[in-house]
Amino acid sequence: MMLTLIEGAEIHSPAPLGQQDLLVADGRIAWLGKGLTVPPDWPLVRVDGRGRYLVPGLVDPLAHITGGGGEGGFAFRTPELAAGEALKAGVTTLVAALGTDSLTRSPAQVLGKVREFRAAGVSAYMYTGSYHLPVKTLTGRVESDIMLIPEVLGVGELAISDHRSSAPTHDELARLVSEARVAGLLAGKSGVSFFHVGDGRGALAPLRALRDGTDIPLRQLYPTHCNRNPWLFAEAIDWGRAGGWIDLTTSSFPELLDDGEQLAAEALVALLAAGVPADRISFSSDANASLPRFDGEGRLVEMRCGQIASLWQECVRACALGVSLEVALGVVTANPARALGLAGKGVIGVGQDADLLLIAPGSLAIERVMSGGQWRT
Repeated sequence: MMLTLIEGAEIHSPAPLGQQDLLVADGRIAWLGKGLTVPPDWPLVRVDGRGRYLVPGLVDPLAHITGGGGEGGFAFRTPELAAGEALKAGVTTLVAALGTDSLTRSPAQVLGKVREFRAAGVSAYMYTGSYHLPVKTLTGRVESDIMLIPEVLGVGELAISDHRSSAPTHDELARLVSEARVAGLLAGKSGVSFFHVGDGRGALAPLRALRDGTDIPLRQLYPTHCNRNPWLFAEAIDWGRAGGWIDLTTSSFPELLDDGEQLAAEALVALLAAGVPADRISFSSDANASLPRFDGEGRLVEMRCGQIASLWQECVRACALGVSLEVALGVVTANPARALGLAGKGVIGVGQDADLLLIAPGSLAIERVMSGGQWRT
């Protein structure tokens, strides 16, 4: 077994821990401190981390690794994501999902791709289910998918307040979220329900109804795309102040911003200013999703593809806008890991998985990526 000692890096766990040495053994962080003496015959590789930040690998709660799209017909399908692309972007943990199309793309396809990513060193997981109810599953039931398939953390992306949804009723959503929650309890997983929120005027109303009209704990409800329009964002502020998760999408393009979407970094600044607790906010890349623009009658105007590199880019942008590195890092590491119930991820500490990024302090450029204790870039 090879040991790696990263020496003299400034560690951000995301909290600043100062200059320390970090020992990696068997895919985990084995020791953290100063002045470790190692016997000369140990198989040790020393890495000079001086003048560098060492931060946790990024945790991305939504990536369409099998591609997505198709809202304008088959010519508009988006491509699959490569595991190497995720690692290059600093993403060492991600959760895969189906998008609008769950007919020509299937949960089995997502699971196969998740396992491909795992073989390449990415800690990949997935949501069972799909935009539309009744949801597509692997075993025929959401509960058994979550209980019996290790990679399945919860159910998602469930579409609400969107003309592309299946217009689910309150009772349908309540039953589905409850099933996922109970299965999560039994399997020792989060059993979280991840919601795609669209541009519909209903915004977060279906989730407020679940919060207020059922016994489902608030932390089971995880809405994404909360920065896509002003009315949804206003509701997200209240949702976050009440203790709910808020996920912001980092992939965007200028025309969407012209339509009222906010960049994730700017939305983060606004949420913090409005008094939303920092530890309730996460970013996701929506990698390889279609990013469609529709006209007032729901016709596709144009489409782009989500980018996994946007996750770190928006974290860097948030720092440039005055957000502390600790808070900005938390949004792409510790917070999503907690929302997803991944205890070994998102934080630098003894016993945690050795998913680490070496960062240049000035530019915050990613220089090296380690996942599972091995250097990948």
